[in-house]
Amino acid sequence: MKASIFLKLLAIICVAMVFYTCEDSTYREYKAYTPVYMSFNDLRSAVKSEQNIDLQNPGKIYFKDNYLFIIEELKGFHVYDNSDPASPVKKNFIKVPGIIDMTISGNIMYADSYVDIVILDLQNIANINEVGRMKDIIPYTVPKYNNDYPIGRVDEEKGVVTGWELRTIRERVDYQPPDYLLYTPRIAGDATFFNSISSGVGGGGIGVGGSMARFGIKDNVLYLLGKNSLKIIDIKSQKNPVVLNEIYPGVNLETMFLTSYYMFLGTTTGMIIYDVTVASNPKSKVVFNHAKSCDPVIVDDTLAYVTLRTGNTCNGNVNCLDVVNIKDITKPVRLVTYPMTNPHGLGKSGKLLFICDGSAGLKIYDATNPKSLGDAIKTYPGINAYDVIPLGSVLVMIGDDGLFQYDYSNIQNITLKSKIGVVK
Repeated sequence: MKASIFLKLLAIICVAMVFYTCEDSTYREYKAYTPVYMSFNDLRSAVKSEQNIDLQNPGKIYFKDNYLFIIEELKGFHVYDNSDPASPVKKNFIKVPGIIDMTISGNIMYADSYVDIVILDLQNIANINEVGRMKDIIPYTVPKYNNDYPIGRVDEEKGVVTGWELRTIRERVDYQPPDYLLYTPRIAGDATFFNSISSGVGGGGIGVGGSMARFGIKDNVLYLLGKNSLKIIDIKSQKNPVVLNEIYPGVNLETMFLTSYYMFLGTTTGMIIYDVTVASNPKSKVVFNHAKSCDPVIVDDTLAYVTLRTGNTCNGNVNCLDVVNIKDITKPVRLVTYPMTNPHGLGKSGKLLFICDGSAGLKIYDATNPKSLGDAIKTYPGINAYDVIPLGSVLVMIGDDGLFQYDYSNIQNITLKSKIGVVK
């Protein structure tokens, strides 16, 4: 009897140990960046004017009717009256969560806000307000994060991800990989100049963006460039746009440059050219291949200027400027390649070529003979340059340290007119 009781107790202990061991082995702990959410309701009621907001993390730039718009990445945009480039005047800051890109037609701005496109009326700069919204038109993206820890699973039903918080996660391990391994997120990354002073953005024309732009407008069509797609949107009714089509030019699309008849898309592996004579119906013309690198492109008459650079998202190993002959648009021919440090945005005005060479600063070349640029006629090495907009005789440049404006009316005496610095 005692032996029988002993055996039963032993069996119970063994079973308990098995369950304890199994339970203990089905959980694991690890550190990860967990998402910080903003609900969709909060996102769609967040656009508002704010005061005393300093420039801290400058992004892309845009110009229209003497006004400069500087994006504060993922937060909103600053508005400056630039009637006098030597002394720009801060007018407003508009909170737009998730903003990366913008474009303007007439007095209407189209800006991204995480998954939405926000439509803003700029007619009265002192009272910029939201007048429409295209919901869920942009693929779900998340902010950048460090690679020192994995990221926790993102629940897209909870809202948009506005940031990351490092936490210790305890999770059950079943017969599938941990949640953080199951989620692969998408990372959220010319005009006559001096006009009369006005109180708002005028109702005609299209503004001017930099070479890193992903949004563009031709006639009454808005183009939105995604990583692998191009959305084509009818904006004849500016506050009530209608999606006409979505095409897929290729993968790793980066930048867009529009001329009267063509659209030039910069990608990590080449330049794609579309005929946009009929704006609502882009027709593919040709693909010009280059080494794998990040790639903005601008066009001046029969020449395309393409900067190629290494970068975390590009995985390339080339830093250079390609000059491409596009006189026969169906057969682009590379004319010459110039070595660079880490070139980003670029612009051209007359015979002057402006290149933002990353940590090597802003470089200005005489491009009268593009096959023989020679040394830069002017270099500003103390800045980390990102993108430029040439405006008649004034160059607007954005970089890590803020916005700079240069007077290049005298090529022998290019001078800094003003600076809007960042506040750390």
